[in-house]
Amino acid sequence: MCRRVWLACVCWCVAAVGYAQEPPKPPAAQKEHVWLQQFVGEWETESEGTIPGQPPMKCKGTMRSRMLGNYWVMSDLQGDAMGMQMHGVQTIGYDAASKKYIGTWIDSMMDHMWKYTGSVDAAGKTLTLEAEGPNFLQPGKVSKFRDSYEFKSKDHIVATSSMQGEDGKWTTFMTGNVRRKK
Repeated sequence: MCRRVWLACVCWCVAAVGYAQEPPKPPAAQKEHVWLQQFVGEWETESEGTIPGQPPMKCKGTMRSRMLGNYWVMSDLQGDAMGMQMHGVQTIGYDAASKKYIGTWIDSMMDHMWKYTGSVDAAGKTLTLEAEGPNFLQPGKVSKFRDSYEFKSKDHIVATSSMQGEDGKWTTFMTGNVRRKK
């Protein structure tokens, strides 16, 4: 009984001290977080992908992007890829501690979660993100990938995806235009 009374008193004291203090405030958004806000909106996408020995593949879709608080942009993509419906979700944020943009990509066509790290160029126009993932040309192998988003204007993004070969060279396999819906 004494132990329960003591525990109740300790819990009451801890709660009283906790309520007397203001809750901690989240860190201020950095300029890098503000940079991400230009993704916010509704977009139409058109892209063309190439696989060696195959005809080019054209894809169309939509992208809806919104901010999660002041730190993350979340994009929901839907479209037609290789005659199949595809749904993808991308997150991009900025990790002030590591001074890198970070993010993830998942979609309805594979079981791999892409984990990105990257940076914005000195001109402030292009975000480049790198990740490792399954090599589409050599099953069972992992390769490095690079996605970039170049803001040509506030209403037009050029997106490219590249894969690094065993020789260290990067090969672009997808180029797309992302245009803000009017």
